[in-house]
Amino acid sequence: MNLVSRLEQIAQEKPQKVAYVFGQTESTYRELNGAVMKFASGLEKIGISKGDHVALLLGNSPYFVISLYGAMRVGATAIPINPIYTPDEISYILNNGDVKAVIAIDLLVPTLAKMIERIPQVEHIIICETPQGKENGIVLPEKMKSFTTIIEQGDTPFEGPSLADDDVAVILYTSGTTGKPKGAMLTHKNLYSNAQDVANYLKFNESDRVIATLPMFHVFCLTVALNAPLMNGGTVLIIPKFSPAEIFKIAREKKATVFVGVPTMYNFLYQYPDGKAEDFATVRLCISGGASMPVALLKNFEKKFQVIVSEGYGLSEASPVTCFNPLDRPRKPGSIGTSVINVENKVVNEFGEEVPVGEVGELIVRGPNVMKGYYKMPEETAHTIRDGWLYTGDLAKMDEEGYFYIVDRKKDMIIVGGYNVYPREVEEVLYSHPDIVEAAVIGVPDPNFGEAVKCFVVSKNPNLTEQELIAYCSEHLAKYKLPSSIEFLEEIPKNTTGKILRRALKERFTSSVQ
Repeated sequence: MNLVSRLEQIAQEKPQKVAYVFGQTESTYRELNGAVMKFASGLEKIGISKGDHVALLLGNSPYFVISLYGAMRVGATAIPINPIYTPDEISYILNNGDVKAVIAIDLLVPTLAKMIERIPQVEHIIICETPQGKENGIVLPEKMKSFTTIIEQGDTPFEGPSLADDDVAVILYTSGTTGKPKGAMLTHKNLYSNAQDVANYLKFNESDRVIATLPMFHVFCLTVALNAPLMNGGTVLIIPKFSPAEIFKIAREKKATVFVGVPTMYNFLYQYPDGKAEDFATVRLCISGGASMPVALLKNFEKKFQVIVSEGYGLSEASPVTCFNPLDRPRKPGSIGTSVINVENKVVNEFGEEVPVGEVGELIVRGPNVMKGYYKMPEETAHTIRDGWLYTGDLAKMDEEGYFYIVDRKKDMIIVGGYNVYPREVEEVLYSHPDIVEAAVIGVPDPNFGEAVKCFVVSKNPNLTEQELIAYCSEHLAKYKLPSSIEFLEEIPKNTTGKILRRALKERFTSSVQ
């Protein structure tokens, strides 16, 4: 079984069940599967066949869902790309990923037209119309094809080639925090197994109506808010862009049962003045991932909206989920939970040996969800996957009940005078201050101690001073963990999935001292 065959199975069993809602549009499983077949057939007619690479430069929309499943049905490998990437970033992935066809929104037509000479191996550019594109009067150049035309030319039924478990379904390019992005190759087995294991662990069923407002090109949304509900006959509530007002409106009007978000989204929802518990009255579960959620925020959110937040953990290379807080046992604030079904997690030292309970080491993962490897990067693959275990680069510990806790990224750890300081523990203290809305901590060079703790915060109290905040921290942290300086910002830089960009903060610090 894979994502494509399971979608067809549900379309046969529950043809009239609503698969997704997008604005005023609803699509049943029969309609969605039919569109997927026609699009896959249309791709085949223009020369896309098994093993070809197809890039998706699309936001959250039915276009994304049909393109993803259509590409997989024709046996192609889909490469989702953030549509707001720069031309340099896009062309790097298209070239490195050996992309044969691009499916993009019409707003990108001017950008793609300028890039044509830089992407010689791209044979087809398929454009999806948007209301904004029509308003801007965007016209397709001759070489570009219309999504609508491709789908109209397709046939149904369309079987497509047979798909092996080990065939690569998707290549996800990591954010490239340590150099050029790497393409994680995820197989049909990787994606299907993780979608079903997550769904079983979190008890997804056909009654669930899951809000998908995280970017679909990101693996967290792809698996948890799109594939998992679709594989179990649920309904995906597609929201193109995150907005607290829109989330509360959709949750209320469409009777959402599951919300999937990152900590910054929860922070915005919590801070939104018009948000109230009644808006989330039908929501049975909130899911958080992508970054560690401050315990103070988690508790405040749960109290305000009367809903459980289950924090989990994953990474692109693991399709992505490895842990979630279970629903049949107490949820532990600050923990990423226990291993999901069929996935093993353990904490090891630098020799790969498991460390005792409570000790900090590197988190490693094994299971059917672990990627095939990095595309065209055998050395990186061999370094990351050893003896069947995926080395995550995250520092973690495990308690006596098998709950895991992410301490920090291995590369983000700060060493002050020989002592280890984990940014997260300082951030937790900052978040516990009543005036702090957001916080981020980095290590900066220090002539006496090697490194020092530098903090960036967003405060809702314009009168709060650096000295007052450091004094507050001194009540909760050992002296060597105390911030050497605190900078107040209007907003902390984040990527499109809401993850704080520590690299941008480090660059900001570097430029300020030069």
